[in-house]
Amino acid sequence: MRVLNYLLLAVADTEASAELYQKLLGVAPVQNRPGFALFVLPNGMKIGLWAKDQIQPAPKPVGGSEISFTEESRETMLATYRDWQALGLTILQEPVEMPFGFTFVAEDPDGHRLRPFVPAARPS
Repeated sequence: MRVLNYLLLAVADTEASAELYQKLLGVAPVQNRPGFALFVLPNGMKIGLWAKDQIQPAPKPVGGSEISFTEESRETMLATYRDWQALGLTILQEPVEMPFGFTFVAEDPDGHRLRPFVPAARPS
């Protein structure tokens, strides 16, 4: 069985992206050097930010992928929404109730979509 535990994002400016993702993730990068930054989340998931002009083979343009974040409550998700607006992220979808839960979608400067959500309650 393969385990998904590492996500690599191609970015234009690793320094600016590392600063932004430190605010988004609430953890400092464990590695931060020119062209690359690495975050290790409390659950063990790793997120790497790699300068897109250094990746071999060169990455294709971003499109359609999302990074999802589970929030504990509507209140915490709305606080995240306000925080991310204050960081200047582009909001692609305002907070809305969807079949899977309460959510919104933002976009980072490189076009990576970010979706926090509160899972819908499961019927008893």
